Amino acid sequence: MNLLLPPDLNNEKRLLKSADNQIVVIGANGAGKTRFSDRLIAELGDRAYRLSALEALYGTPYGASPSPELLDSLYRKTTAASTLFASDIKLMFDKLIAVIMGEEIANLISYKLDVAEHHHSKLPVTRLDRLIHAWQEIFPQNKVLIRNGELLFSNSSDDTPFSGLKLSDGEKVVLYYIGAVLYAPYDSYVFVDNPGLFLHPSVTATVWNKIESLRNDCRFVYTTHDLEFASSRSGSTVVWVRGYDAMKDRWDYDVLEGKTGIPEEVYLTIIGARKPVLFIEGDADHSIDSKLYPLIFKDFTVRSLGSCNKVIEAVRTFNDLKGFHHLDSYGIVDRDRREVKEVEYLRRKKILVPEVAEIENLLMLEEVIRAVAGFRKCNENEVFSRTRKAVMDYFRMEYRKQALEHTRHRVKRTVEYRIDRRFADINKLEEHMLDLVNEINPRGIYNEMCREFTDLLKSEDYHGILKVFNQKRMLSVTGLPRLLGLGSADDYLRVILRILNSDRPEADAIRRAVLQNFNASFEQVLNRQ
Repeated sequence: MNLLLPPDLNNEKRLLKSADNQIVVIGANGAGKTRFSDRLIAELGDRAYRLSALEALYGTPYGASPSPELLDSLYRKTTAASTLFASDIKLMFDKLIAVIMGEEIANLISYKLDVAEHHHSKLPVTRLDRLIHAWQEIFPQNKVLIRNGELLFSNSSDDTPFSGLKLSDGEKVVLYYIGAVLYAPYDSYVFVDNPGLFLHPSVTATVWNKIESLRNDCRFVYTTHDLEFASSRSGSTVVWVRGYDAMKDRWDYDVLEGKTGIPEEVYLTIIGARKPVLFIEGDADHSIDSKLYPLIFKDFTVRSLGSCNKVIEAVRTFNDLKGFHHLDSYGIVDRDRREVKEVEYLRRKKILVPEVAEIENLLMLEEVIRAVAGFRKCNENEVFSRTRKAVMDYFRMEYRKQALEHTRHRVKRTVEYRIDRRFADINKLEEHMLDLVNEINPRGIYNEMCREFTDLLKSEDYHGILKVFNQKRMLSVTGLPRLLGLGSADDYLRVILRILNSDRPEADAIRRAVLQNFNASFEQVLNRQ
Protein backbone atom coordinates (compact mmCIF):
# COMPACT_ATOMS: atom_id res chain seq x y z
CA MET A 1 0.00 0.00 0.00
CA ASN A 2 1.38 3.39 -0.99
CA LEU A 3 1.41 6.49 1.19
CA LEU A 4 1.82 10.05 -0.08
CA LEU A 5 4.08 12.09 2.19
CA PRO A 6 3.80 15.86 2.80
CA PRO A 7 5.61 18.32 0.49
CA ASP A 8 9.36 18.64 0.87
CA LEU A 9 11.37 21.85 0.42
CA ASN A 10 11.06 21.46 -3.36
CA ASN A 11 7.25 21.19 -2.97
CA GLU A 12 7.35 17.56 -4.08
CA LYS A 13 5.20 14.93 -2.38
CA ARG A 14 7.17 11.73 -2.09
CA LEU A 15 5.47 8.36 -2.44
CA LEU A 16 6.23 5.83 0.28
CA LYS A 17 5.80 2.53 -1.52
CA SER A 18 6.50 0.08 1.29
CA ALA A 19 3.81 1.35 3.62
CA ASP A 20 3.18 -2.18 4.88
CA ASN A 21 5.96 -1.48 7.39
CA GLN A 22 5.49 0.45 10.60
CA ILE A 23 6.64 4.06 10.25
CA VAL A 24 8.73 6.08 12.70
CA VAL A 25 8.72 9.86 12.27
CA ILE A 26 11.75 11.07 14.18
CA GLY A 27 13.47 14.38 14.68
CA ALA A 28 14.77 16.80 17.28
CA ASN A 29 12.37 18.86 19.38
CA GLY A 30 10.96 21.72 17.29
CA ALA A 31 11.88 20.12 13.96
CA GLY A 32 8.23 19.89 12.86
CA LYS A 33 7.64 16.15 13.16
CA THR A 34 4.22 16.54 14.85
CA ARG A 35 3.04 18.89 12.10
CA PHE A 36 4.35 16.32 9.63
CA SER A 37 2.16 13.63 11.20
CA ASP A 38 -0.83 15.99 11.33
CA ARG A 39 -0.49 16.52 7.58
CA LEU A 40 -0.39 12.75 7.02
CA ILE A 41 -3.56 12.37 9.06
CA ALA A 42 -5.31 15.07 7.02
CA GLU A 43 -4.28 13.33 3.78
CA LEU A 44 -5.47 9.91 4.97
CA GLY A 45 -8.88 11.06 6.17
CA ASP A 46 -10.95 8.23 7.67
CA ARG A 47 -8.06 5.79 7.18
CA ALA A 48 -6.19 7.58 9.99
CA TYR A 49 -6.74 6.78 13.67
CA ARG A 50 -4.89 8.68 16.38
CA LEU A 51 -4.13 7.60 19.93
CA SER A 52 -3.41 10.36 22.45
CA ALA A 53 -2.36 9.43 25.98
CA LEU A 54 -2.68 13.03 27.18
CA GLU A 55 -6.20 13.36 25.88
CA ALA A 56 -7.20 9.95 27.23
CA LEU A 57 -6.03 10.58 30.79
CA TYR A 58 -6.26 14.34 31.18
CA GLY A 59 -8.59 15.58 28.48
CA THR A 60 -5.85 17.71 26.91
CA PRO A 61 -6.94 18.45 23.33
CA TYR A 62 -4.24 17.53 20.88
CA GLY A 63 -4.75 18.80 17.35
CA ALA A 64 -7.20 17.35 14.87
CA SER A 65 -7.69 13.80 16.12
CA PRO A 66 -9.94 11.30 14.31
CA SER A 67 -9.91 8.80 17.19
CA PRO A 68 -12.06 10.77 19.69
CA GLU A 69 -14.73 11.21 17.01
CA LEU A 70 -14.96 7.45 16.54
CA LEU A 71 -14.85 6.57 20.22
CA ASP A 72 -17.22 9.44 21.03
CA SER A 73 -19.70 8.04 18.53
CA LEU A 74 -19.42 4.56 20.08
CA TYR A 75 -19.79 6.07 23.55
CA ARG A 76 -22.98 7.93 22.58
CA LYS A 77 -24.43 4.71 21.14
CA THR A 78 -23.51 2.85 24.35
CA THR A 79 -25.20 5.38 26.65
CA ALA A 80 -28.22 5.60 24.35
CA ALA A 81 -28.68 1.82 24.50
CA SER A 82 -28.19 1.45 28.26
CA THR A 83 -28.69 3.48 31.40
CA LEU A 84 -25.88 1.58 33.14
CA PHE A 85 -23.33 4.17 32.07
CA ALA A 86 -23.27 7.91 32.73
CA SER A 87 -23.87 10.06 29.66
CA ASP A 88 -21.65 12.94 30.78
CA ILE A 89 -18.23 11.26 31.00
CA LYS A 90 -15.44 13.64 29.90
CA LEU A 91 -12.20 11.68 29.71
CA MET A 92 -11.52 9.39 26.75
CA PHE A 93 -10.10 6.70 29.07
CA ASP A 94 -13.40 6.46 30.95
CA LYS A 95 -15.43 6.60 27.72
CA LEU A 96 -13.41 3.69 26.36
CA ILE A 97 -14.10 1.61 29.50
CA ALA A 98 -17.83 2.37 29.14
CA VAL A 99 -17.80 1.38 25.47
CA ILE A 100 -15.95 -1.88 26.01
CA MET A 101 -18.08 -2.84 29.05
CA GLY A 102 -21.28 -1.96 27.17
CA GLU A 103 -20.18 -4.20 24.32
CA GLU A 104 -19.37 -7.00 26.77
CA ILE A 105 -22.82 -6.79 28.37
CA ALA A 106 -24.49 -6.83 24.93
CA ASN A 107 -22.47 -9.90 23.93
CA LEU A 108 -23.39 -11.74 27.12
CA ILE A 109 -27.10 -10.99 26.63
CA SER A 110 -26.86 -12.13 23.01
CA TYR A 111 -25.12 -15.33 24.13
CA LYS A 112 -27.80 -16.02 26.77
CA LEU A 113 -30.61 -15.56 24.22
CA ASP A 114 -28.77 -17.79 21.75
CA VAL A 115 -28.43 -20.54 24.36
CA ALA A 116 -32.13 -20.23 25.28
CA GLU A 117 -33.16 -20.55 21.64
CA HIS A 118 -30.70 -23.14 20.35
CA HIS A 119 -29.72 -24.86 23.67
CA HIS A 120 -26.08 -24.61 22.72
CA SER A 121 -23.84 -21.76 21.67
CA LYS A 122 -20.17 -20.86 21.81
CA LEU A 123 -19.20 -17.91 23.98
CA PRO A 124 -17.45 -15.45 21.64
CA VAL A 125 -14.01 -13.96 22.30
CA THR A 126 -14.72 -10.27 22.87
CA ARG A 127 -12.62 -7.15 22.78
CA LEU A 128 -12.64 -7.17 26.58
CA ASP A 129 -11.22 -10.72 26.58
CA ARG A 130 -8.43 -9.62 24.26
CA LEU A 131 -7.76 -6.50 26.33
CA ILE A 132 -7.54 -8.46 29.59
CA HIS A 133 -5.27 -11.11 28.07
CA ALA A 134 -2.89 -8.54 26.57
CA TRP A 135 -2.84 -6.34 29.67
CA GLN A 136 -2.04 -9.28 31.95
CA GLU A 137 0.76 -10.38 29.61
CA ILE A 138 2.37 -6.99 30.09
CA PHE A 139 1.59 -6.81 33.82
CA PRO A 140 1.59 -10.50 34.87
CA GLN A 141 1.44 -9.60 38.56
CA ASN A 142 -1.95 -7.90 38.06
CA LYS A 143 -5.36 -9.45 37.58
CA VAL A 144 -8.46 -7.97 35.95
CA LEU A 145 -11.84 -8.74 37.50
CA ILE A 146 -15.39 -8.04 36.35
CA ARG A 147 -17.92 -7.52 39.13
CA ASN A 148 -21.39 -6.04 38.84
CA GLY A 149 -20.60 -4.60 35.44
CA GLU A 150 -17.48 -2.85 36.73
CA LEU A 151 -13.85 -3.40 35.74
CA LEU A 152 -11.72 -4.02 38.84
CA PHE A 153 -8.08 -4.87 39.43
CA SER A 154 -5.90 -6.69 41.95
CA ASN A 155 -2.22 -7.51 42.25
CA SER A 156 -0.10 -10.35 43.61
CA SER A 157 0.82 -8.46 46.79
CA ASP A 158 -2.81 -7.79 47.72
CA ASP A 159 -5.84 -9.62 46.33
CA THR A 160 -8.21 -6.85 47.45
CA PRO A 161 -9.98 -5.56 44.30
CA PHE A 162 -9.62 -1.86 43.47
CA SER A 163 -11.03 0.39 40.76
CA GLY A 164 -9.19 1.75 37.74
CA LEU A 165 -8.91 5.09 39.53
CA LYS A 166 -6.07 3.63 41.62
CA LEU A 167 -4.02 2.47 38.63
CA SER A 168 -0.85 4.39 37.87
CA ASP A 169 -0.79 6.62 34.78
CA GLY A 170 1.43 4.03 33.09
CA GLU A 171 -1.03 1.21 33.77
CA LYS A 172 -3.96 3.35 32.66
CA VAL A 173 -2.31 4.36 29.42
CA VAL A 174 -1.48 0.74 28.55
CA LEU A 175 -5.12 -0.17 29.18
CA TYR A 176 -6.22 2.73 26.98
CA TYR A 177 -3.79 1.94 24.15
CA ILE A 178 -4.80 -1.73 24.03
CA GLY A 179 -8.52 -1.05 24.23
CA ALA A 180 -8.53 1.88 21.81
CA VAL A 181 -6.48 0.10 19.15
CA LEU A 182 -9.01 -2.75 19.13
CA TYR A 183 -11.55 -0.23 17.79
CA ALA A 184 -9.31 1.11 15.03
CA PRO A 185 -10.92 0.73 11.57
CA TYR A 186 -9.74 -2.24 9.55
CA ASP A 187 -6.60 -1.60 7.48
CA SER A 188 -6.10 1.87 8.96
CA TYR A 189 -3.04 3.89 9.96
CA VAL A 190 -2.74 4.17 13.74
CA PHE A 191 -0.91 7.38 14.72
CA VAL A 192 0.82 7.51 18.09
CA ASP A 193 2.50 10.68 19.28
CA ASN A 194 5.17 10.19 21.95
CA PRO A 195 4.59 6.42 22.43
CA GLY A 196 6.67 6.38 25.61
CA LEU A 197 4.59 8.98 27.47
CA PHE A 198 3.77 7.77 31.02
CA LEU A 199 5.57 4.47 30.32
CA HIS A 200 8.77 3.25 31.94
CA PRO A 201 11.51 2.81 29.29
CA SER A 202 11.94 -0.84 30.32
CA VAL A 203 8.40 -1.76 29.15
CA THR A 204 7.76 0.68 26.29
CA ALA A 205 9.01 -1.58 23.50
CA THR A 206 7.21 -4.60 24.98
CA VAL A 207 3.93 -2.68 25.17
CA TRP A 208 4.03 -1.64 21.53
CA ASN A 209 5.21 -5.03 20.31
CA LYS A 210 2.12 -6.52 21.93
CA ILE A 211 -0.24 -3.83 20.63
CA GLU A 212 1.08 -4.18 17.08
CA SER A 213 0.48 -7.93 17.26
CA LEU A 214 -3.20 -7.29 18.11
CA ARG A 215 -3.74 -5.43 14.84
CA ASN A 216 -1.69 -7.00 12.05
CA ASP A 217 -4.03 -5.37 9.53
CA CYS A 218 -3.01 -1.85 10.62
CA ARG A 219 0.13 0.18 10.14
CA PHE A 220 1.45 2.13 13.11
CA VAL A 221 2.95 5.60 12.65
CA TYR A 222 5.01 6.69 15.66
CA THR A 223 6.09 10.30 16.15
CA THR A 224 8.96 10.47 18.63
CA HIS A 225 12.34 11.85 19.61
CA ASP A 226 12.95 8.82 21.85
CA LEU A 227 15.93 7.19 20.16
CA GLU A 228 15.77 4.01 22.25
CA PHE A 229 12.17 3.42 21.21
CA ALA A 230 12.84 4.31 17.58
CA SER A 231 15.69 1.81 17.41
CA SER A 232 13.41 -0.88 18.90
CA ARG A 233 11.07 -0.72 15.88
CA SER A 234 13.04 -3.23 13.84
CA GLY A 235 12.18 -3.20 10.14
CA SER A 236 10.32 0.10 10.32
CA THR A 237 10.55 2.81 7.70
CA VAL A 238 12.16 5.85 9.32
CA VAL A 239 11.26 9.37 8.23
CA TRP A 240 13.82 11.83 9.50
CA VAL A 241 12.28 15.32 9.83
CA ARG A 242 15.10 17.85 9.95
CA GLY A 243 13.07 21.06 9.85
CA TYR A 244 9.87 22.84 8.86
CA ASP A 245 9.36 25.98 6.72
CA ALA A 246 6.20 27.49 8.24
CA MET A 247 5.91 30.22 5.58
CA LYS A 248 5.77 27.69 2.74
CA ASP A 249 4.27 24.83 4.79
CA ARG A 250 7.02 22.46 3.64
CA TRP A 251 9.33 20.05 5.40
CA ASP A 252 13.01 19.23 5.18
CA TYR A 253 12.95 15.46 5.55
CA ASP A 254 14.45 12.24 4.29
CA VAL A 255 13.17 8.68 4.11
CA LEU A 256 15.69 6.19 5.47
CA GLU A 257 13.87 3.16 4.16
CA GLY A 258 16.28 0.48 3.00
CA LYS A 259 19.47 2.14 4.31
CA THR A 260 22.02 -0.60 4.94
CA GLY A 261 25.46 -0.95 6.46
CA ILE A 262 24.72 1.48 9.30
CA PRO A 263 24.24 0.43 12.93
CA GLU A 264 20.56 1.24 13.41
CA GLU A 265 20.69 2.44 17.00
CA VAL A 266 23.70 4.63 16.32
CA TYR A 267 22.18 5.97 13.12
CA LEU A 268 19.03 7.05 14.92
CA THR A 269 21.17 8.75 17.54
CA ILE A 270 22.73 10.88 14.83
CA ILE A 271 19.52 11.82 13.06
CA GLY A 272 17.77 12.73 16.27
CA ALA A 273 20.41 15.28 17.19
CA ARG A 274 21.07 18.79 15.99
CA LYS A 275 24.33 19.09 17.89
CA PRO A 276 27.53 17.26 16.93
CA VAL A 277 27.64 13.76 18.38
CA LEU A 278 30.19 12.37 20.78
CA PHE A 279 30.28 8.57 21.10
CA ILE A 280 31.67 7.25 24.36
CA GLU A 281 32.39 3.95 26.06
CA GLY A 282 30.43 2.48 28.94
CA ASP A 283 26.89 1.69 29.92
CA ALA A 284 24.35 4.48 29.41
CA ASP A 285 22.92 4.14 32.92
CA HIS A 286 25.77 3.19 35.23
CA SER A 287 29.20 4.10 33.83
CA ILE A 288 31.24 7.12 34.91
CA ASP A 289 31.60 8.03 31.21
CA SER A 290 27.85 8.51 30.74
CA LYS A 291 27.59 10.65 33.87
CA LEU A 292 30.70 12.81 33.42
CA TYR A 293 31.15 13.50 29.72
CA PRO A 294 27.71 15.07 29.01
CA LEU A 295 28.56 17.68 31.67
CA ILE A 296 32.02 18.31 30.18
CA PHE A 297 31.12 18.33 26.47
CA LYS A 298 27.92 20.35 26.92
CA ASP A 299 27.52 21.32 23.26
CA PHE A 300 27.53 17.71 22.08
CA THR A 301 24.94 14.96 22.00
CA VAL A 302 26.74 12.30 24.04
CA ARG A 303 25.90 8.67 23.34
CA SER A 304 27.18 5.58 25.21
CA LEU A 305 27.94 2.59 23.00
CA GLY A 306 29.64 0.14 25.36
CA SER A 307 32.99 -1.04 24.02
CA CYS A 308 35.80 1.04 22.53
CA ASN A 309 35.51 -0.92 19.27
CA LYS A 310 31.89 0.18 18.89
CA VAL A 311 32.91 3.80 19.47
CA ILE A 312 35.67 3.62 16.85
CA GLU A 313 33.39 1.91 14.30
CA ALA A 314 30.54 4.39 14.88
CA VAL A 315 32.79 7.41 14.30
CA ARG A 316 34.30 5.83 11.19
CA THR A 317 30.88 4.95 9.75
CA PHE A 318 29.36 8.38 10.17
CA ASN A 319 32.37 10.33 9.07
CA ASP A 320 32.39 8.21 5.89
CA LEU A 321 28.74 9.26 5.37
CA LYS A 322 29.34 12.96 6.10
CA GLY A 323 27.91 13.98 2.74
CA PHE A 324 24.57 12.49 3.72
CA HIS A 325 23.92 13.68 7.27
CA HIS A 326 26.00 16.91 7.49
CA LEU A 327 26.78 16.33 11.17
CA ASP A 328 30.13 16.05 12.93
CA SER A 329 30.79 12.99 15.04
CA TYR A 330 33.66 12.27 17.42
CA GLY A 331 34.50 9.58 19.93
CA ILE A 332 36.26 9.17 23.25
CA VAL A 333 38.06 6.00 24.31
CA ASP A 334 40.26 5.38 27.34
CA ARG A 335 43.99 5.51 26.76
CA ASP A 336 44.46 2.22 28.62
CA ARG A 337 47.84 0.77 27.55
CA ARG A 338 47.92 2.08 24.00
CA GLU A 339 51.26 3.05 22.47
CA VAL A 340 51.90 6.57 21.21
CA LYS A 341 51.50 5.61 17.54
CA GLU A 342 48.10 4.05 18.18
CA VAL A 343 46.93 7.12 20.11
CA GLU A 344 48.08 9.43 17.31
CA TYR A 345 46.26 7.28 14.74
CA LEU A 346 43.01 7.41 16.71
CA ARG A 347 43.23 11.15 17.13
CA ARG A 348 43.62 11.61 13.39
CA LYS A 349 40.35 9.67 13.04
CA LYS A 350 38.51 12.06 15.41
CA ILE A 351 38.76 9.73 18.40
CA LEU A 352 39.68 11.71 21.49
CA VAL A 353 42.13 9.94 23.81
CA PRO A 354 42.91 11.48 27.22
CA GLU A 355 46.39 11.89 28.63
CA VAL A 356 45.50 9.56 31.51
CA ALA A 357 45.08 5.77 31.46
CA GLU A 358 41.31 5.65 32.08
CA ILE A 359 38.37 7.83 32.98
CA GLU A 360 38.75 7.17 36.73
CA ASN A 361 42.14 8.89 36.53
CA LEU A 362 40.51 12.08 35.25
CA LEU A 363 38.91 12.33 38.69
CA MET A 364 42.43 12.21 40.19
CA LEU A 365 43.77 15.20 38.23
CA GLU A 366 45.32 17.81 40.53
CA GLU A 367 42.98 20.57 39.36
CA VAL A 368 39.91 18.39 39.92
CA ILE A 369 41.02 17.39 43.43
CA ARG A 370 41.71 21.03 44.33
CA ALA A 371 38.32 22.14 42.96
CA VAL A 372 36.45 19.55 45.02
CA ALA A 373 38.53 20.33 48.12
CA GLY A 374 37.65 24.03 47.73
CA PHE A 375 33.98 23.17 47.33
CA ARG A 376 34.13 21.01 50.47
CA LYS A 377 35.92 23.78 52.43
CA CYS A 378 39.01 21.58 52.91
CA ASN A 379 42.67 22.58 52.75
CA GLU A 380 43.48 22.13 49.03
CA ASN A 381 47.24 21.85 49.50
CA GLU A 382 46.99 19.26 52.25
CA VAL A 383 44.39 17.15 50.42
CA PHE A 384 46.37 17.07 47.18
CA SER A 385 49.73 16.54 48.89
CA ARG A 386 48.47 13.53 50.82
CA THR A 387 46.69 12.12 47.75
CA ARG A 388 49.81 12.56 45.63
CA LYS A 389 51.91 10.66 48.18
CA ALA A 390 49.27 7.90 48.41
CA VAL A 391 49.25 7.49 44.61
CA MET A 392 53.08 7.31 44.54
CA ASP A 393 53.12 4.70 47.30
CA TYR A 394 50.41 2.65 45.61
CA PHE A 395 52.15 2.75 42.23
CA ARG A 396 55.46 1.75 43.89
CA MET A 397 53.72 -1.42 45.13
CA GLU A 398 52.04 -2.10 41.79
CA TYR A 399 54.50 -0.98 39.11
CA ARG A 400 55.87 -4.45 38.25
CA LYS A 401 52.34 -5.81 37.88
CA GLN A 402 51.49 -2.79 35.74
CA ALA A 403 54.63 -3.33 33.63
CA LEU A 404 53.54 -6.92 33.02
CA GLU A 405 50.05 -5.81 31.93
CA HIS A 406 51.54 -3.23 29.55
CA THR A 407 53.85 -5.92 28.15
CA ARG A 408 50.98 -8.37 27.68
CA HIS A 409 48.95 -5.72 25.85
CA ARG A 410 51.83 -4.81 23.53
CA VAL A 411 52.61 -8.47 22.78
CA LYS A 412 48.96 -9.19 22.06
CA ARG A 413 48.68 -6.29 19.63
CA THR A 414 51.93 -7.22 17.90
CA VAL A 415 50.92 -10.89 17.53
CA GLU A 416 47.53 -9.92 16.11
CA TYR A 417 49.25 -7.68 13.57
CA ARG A 418 51.93 -10.22 12.59
CA ILE A 419 49.58 -13.22 12.32
CA ASP A 420 47.33 -11.16 10.08
CA ARG A 421 49.97 -11.28 7.34
CA ARG A 422 49.53 -13.55 4.32
CA PHE A 423 51.40 -16.88 4.23
CA ALA A 424 51.91 -19.19 1.27
CA ASP A 425 51.28 -22.38 3.30
CA ILE A 426 51.05 -23.78 6.83
CA ASN A 427 54.82 -24.35 6.99
CA LYS A 428 55.50 -20.66 6.49
CA LEU A 429 52.98 -19.79 9.22
CA GLU A 430 54.60 -22.25 11.65
CA GLU A 431 58.09 -20.89 10.92
CA HIS A 432 56.85 -17.38 11.49
CA MET A 433 55.22 -18.26 14.82
CA LEU A 434 58.38 -20.04 16.08
CA ASP A 435 60.31 -16.82 15.48
CA LEU A 436 57.71 -14.58 17.16
CA VAL A 437 58.97 -14.90 20.73
CA ASN A 438 62.49 -13.85 19.76
CA GLU A 439 61.18 -11.20 17.38
CA ILE A 440 58.80 -9.61 19.89
CA ASN A 441 61.09 -10.07 22.91
CA PRO A 442 58.50 -9.78 25.73
CA ARG A 443 61.14 -9.77 28.47
CA GLY A 444 62.87 -6.83 26.80
CA ILE A 445 59.54 -4.95 26.67
CA TYR A 446 58.89 -5.77 30.33
CA ASN A 447 62.33 -4.54 31.44
CA GLU A 448 61.86 -1.36 29.43
CA MET A 449 58.46 -0.71 31.06
CA CYS A 450 59.95 -1.32 34.52
CA ARG A 451 62.69 1.26 33.82
CA GLU A 452 60.13 3.81 32.60
CA PHE A 453 57.94 3.30 35.65
CA THR A 454 60.92 3.50 38.01
CA ASP A 455 61.92 6.81 36.41
CA LEU A 456 58.37 8.13 37.02
CA LEU A 457 58.71 7.24 40.69
CA LYS A 458 62.19 8.80 41.01
CA SER A 459 61.04 12.05 39.44
CA GLU A 460 57.74 11.90 41.40
CA ASP A 461 55.89 12.53 38.11
CA TYR A 462 52.29 12.44 39.38
CA HIS A 463 50.68 13.11 36.01
CA GLY A 464 53.00 10.64 34.29
CA ILE A 465 51.81 7.94 36.69
CA LEU A 466 48.14 8.77 35.99
CA LYS A 467 48.96 8.30 32.30
CA VAL A 468 50.11 4.67 32.70
CA PHE A 469 48.44 3.45 35.91
CA ASN A 470 45.32 1.37 35.13
CA GLN A 471 43.73 0.79 38.51
CA LYS A 472 40.02 1.44 38.99
CA ARG A 473 40.34 1.13 42.78
CA MET A 474 42.78 4.03 43.01
CA LEU A 475 40.23 6.45 44.46
CA SER A 476 39.31 4.12 47.31
CA VAL A 477 42.79 2.76 48.02
CA THR A 478 44.42 6.20 48.21
CA GLY A 479 41.76 7.43 50.64
CA LEU A 480 40.92 10.62 48.73
CA PRO A 481 37.18 10.53 49.57
CA ARG A 482 38.00 10.23 53.28
CA LEU A 483 40.32 13.25 53.10
CA LEU A 484 37.36 15.23 51.74
CA GLY A 485 35.00 14.02 54.45
CA LEU A 486 33.20 11.65 52.07
CA GLY A 487 32.24 8.04 52.63
CA SER A 488 33.14 6.44 49.29
CA ALA A 489 34.42 6.86 45.75
CA ASP A 490 30.79 7.04 44.59
CA ASP A 491 30.22 9.97 46.95
CA TYR A 492 33.25 11.71 45.44
CA LEU A 493 31.86 11.28 41.92
CA ARG A 494 28.45 12.56 43.05
CA VAL A 495 30.06 15.73 44.41
CA ILE A 496 31.88 16.30 41.11
CA LEU A 497 28.63 15.87 39.17
CA ARG A 498 26.82 18.23 41.55
CA ILE A 499 29.52 20.86 41.01
CA LEU A 500 29.36 20.47 37.22
CA ASN A 501 25.60 20.95 37.32
CA SER A 502 26.08 24.29 39.04
CA ASP A 503 27.38 27.71 37.96
CA ARG A 504 30.13 27.73 40.57
CA PRO A 505 33.72 28.60 39.61
CA GLU A 506 34.77 25.07 40.65
CA ALA A 507 32.67 23.74 37.75
CA ASP A 508 34.70 25.77 35.26
CA ALA A 509 37.93 24.57 36.88
CA ILE A 510 36.94 20.89 36.61
CA ARG A 511 35.66 21.25 33.05
CA ARG A 512 38.81 23.08 31.97
CA ALA A 513 41.08 20.49 33.59
CA VAL A 514 39.36 17.59 31.85
CA LEU A 515 39.24 19.32 28.46
CA GLN A 516 42.91 20.26 28.63
CA ASN A 517 43.71 16.61 29.27
CA PHE A 518 42.80 15.83 25.67
CA ASN A 519 45.32 16.39 22.91
CA ALA A 520 45.60 19.92 21.50
CA SER A 521 45.03 18.63 17.96
CA PHE A 522 41.33 18.60 18.91
CA GLU A 523 41.30 22.31 19.61
CA GLN A 524 38.45 22.76 17.14
CA VAL A 525 36.40 20.34 19.23
CA LEU A 526 37.28 21.80 22.60
CA ASN A 527 36.61 25.34 21.39
CA ARG A 528 32.96 24.42 21.02
CA GLN A 529 32.70 24.54 24.79
